[in-house]
Amino acid sequence: MKTIQVYDPPMCCATGVCGTGIDPDVVNLSSMLTRLVRHGIVVQRFNLAQQPQAFADNPLVKNLLEKDGKAALPLLIMDGKVHVKGRYPSNAERSDIVREALGSAAETLT
Repeated sequence: MKTIQVYDPPMCCATGVCGTGIDPDVVNLSSMLTRLVRHGIVVQRFNLAQQPQAFADNPLVKNLLEKDGKAALPLLIMDGKVHVKGRYPSNAERSDIVREALGSAAETLT
């Protein structure tokens, strides 16, 4: 089973979709993650402001933060491999992530 981890920069809430300046990329990512969870994909999401220990406990994330600072965030990791660093995934990247996560079942994700 695939595992996706998202390491978000400091945000005011767990999803980053609060306030007046909502980033559509954050909303689209949240929607994709919710749908993947419904299809059995393990998703973990961490906010630097609320869960800093999760960033320190992951050697890959810790190394990227030491090297690039907060510019490394957001960070999307699938099965231990960095897929997107320093930004949220584009529409095309989200489609690729869904296909990789679900394999042949990706067509059921509409």
